[in-house]
Formats: sequence, structure tokens, C-alpha cells
Amino acid sequence: MPTPTKQNKKRLRNNLISVMDYNETHLEEKETYDLAECVRYKNTPEITWINIDNVPPLSFLSELGLGFDLHPVIMEDIVNPNQRPKIEILDDYIYVVLKMLTPGKTASQSFISEQVSIVMAEKFVITLQQGVKGDVFDRARMLIRKEKTRIRSLGTDYLVYELIDDIVNNYFKVLEDFGERIEILENELIKNPSQQTLRSIYGLKRSILSLRKAIWPLREVVDILERGDSPLIKKSTRIYLRDIYDRVVQAIDTMETYRDMATGMLDIYLSSLSNRMNSVIKVLTIIATIFMPLTFLAGLYGMNFKYMPGLNASWGFDAMVLVMIAVFCGMIIYFKKKGWL
Repeated sequence: MPTPTKQNKKRLRNNLISVMDYNETHLEEKETYDLAECVRYKNTPEITWINIDNVPPLSFLSELGLGFDLHPVIMEDIVNPNQRPKIEILDDYIYVVLKMLTPGKTASQSFISEQVSIVMAEKFVITLQQGVKGDVFDRARMLIRKEKTRIRSLGTDYLVYELIDDIVNNYFKVLEDFGERIEILENELIKNPSQQTLRSIYGLKRSILSLRKAIWPLREVVDILERGDSPLIKKSTRIYLRDIYDRVVQAIDTMETYRDMATGMLDIYLSSLSNRMNSVIKVLTIIATIFMPLTFLAGLYGMNFKYMPGLNASWGFDAMVLVMIAVFCGMIIYFKKKGWL
């Protein structure tokens, strides 16, 4: 087995590898930057979980692939960060790709999506994360560190269940943030909609679309994992996978509801914008209609004729003003009776 060069080791300093080797009575936990140290756990009688942060380039993972007999196509999929959630069932192991989602850290960032690759064999599980250190697997680690827990007494299939379960649980935290954003936008839409509201709605729709691409394929992945005929998945674990499937469907239903709500908010915004425009046009039309006869009267008596009724009378101006006021009041009363005011 070739050893990594000094240059490779230096570049792998950004790729922390954590190892947990355990059974019911034994637990060994360590962190390293050397891929060669992981290979020796391949044939141990205990269950081994190897987690690699910030997946390095393919050239640096070749040693891991050779040591654990991973197919070159699988290795290429691992280093490709744009994989769609999927599952590959091979003779000796199962390969799963899924998206690990965490709530965004800023208002403009709805959520953070990180690709996670899981390789499950009879005695080991390898998880490779595209992001830097930090994940949602703390609960699984806590269960492994405790004695007399179910995860310590069962196989790698149950470990994979716990890892996927942690990822799915975090989906609901992301969906909860989406629900809060929708509530804020609904209040803003009712009280004081603006161009910023419209931009926020479009941003929400784009985020939900990205979320949909991450969650929808996972339903098929879990279904294949639960219903497949791989001997690596024991019958006792399938019921747990079925529970994950139900919660993935629940997350999809919630996401589709939020998608419909975002579309509905966009329709409400456009309707309110149209109603406001109609109100403005209505007011301007009423003002123009009221002043039309007044403008006619003013223009009529502004013509350059010598003989016109009341033109030279002392009461002519006052009479014309009274007529204009009467016309104005008459039109206002008429509009109110029609319900236009």
C-alpha cells in the first residue's frame, strides 16, 4: 500500500478524519489527518465509522479507495459536489449521496447545503463531507459514546440509519426557519407591501426550489434502502428506515405547502398592487370628471365675445361662481349615491 507523500500530507491538513471503532464493550476514538491510518480498521471485528471533512481531490482519496476496495466511479462521485441524492447498491457495500442542510447564518442565506457521501460495508461506514468541520452527527456520536445503547449492539446498517435520521431531523429545523420567513412576509404583505417585499417573495420561491431539489430525491433513496434486497440491510433495521421514509414524506408535504403559500403571496402582492393602481385611477378620474363641467363654464365665459348674458352685469361673476359650486356639489352627491366615493 503506497504511503502519501509529504506534499499530500501537508495539503490534507484541511481534511480532518475522525475515527470511531466500537462494539458493545469497546470504544476507540481518534482524529487524524493521515488516510493511511484509516485503512487498518477495514478488517477489525468491531464496527468502524470514518468521517472525513472537506473532501480532498480525487488524487488524495485514491489511497482510501484502494484500501477499502471502492470502485473508481464511486470515488469520482464522491469528489463531485453537485451530485443529486442517490443510492448505489454493490456487492460488498452500499453508496448513498444526500444533502445535509443547516439553517442559514444570515438573513439573505436561507440554508446551507452540504453534500454527504456514505459508504456502508459489513464492518465499516465511511462518511465524506464536502464542507469544513461541523455537521449534524453529534447525536450519533453521543449514542456511540454511551454504553448499552442500541447503536453499540447493532451493525453498520443501524449506524447509517442514525446518520440519515440526524440529517432528516435537521430538515425540519430548516423548514421551521422557512415558516418564520413566510409569517414575516405575510404580515409585511398585509401592512405595507413594497418592492422589497416582492424581491423577498421571489427569493423565498428560489430557496424553496433549491430545498425541493435536496429533499425530493431522498424519498426514493430511503425507499430503495428500505425495500432493497441487499444483505447489508437487516430486517430489524428496515422498520427504522420506514420511519425515516414517513418523515421525509412529511418534510416534502410541508415544503410543498410553503411553496403554494409563496405562490399565493405573490398573487396577493400583484392583486394588491393592481387594487392600489385602480384606487389611484379612480380618484384621478373622479377629480377630472368634476372639473370637466367647471372647465367648460370657465372656458365658455372666457371667450372673447362682446355680448354674453351677464357679462357686463355687476352680479355676473358671483352668479357664475354659485353655478360652479352648485355643479360641484351636485356631482359629489351623485357620486356618493352611486357608491363611487
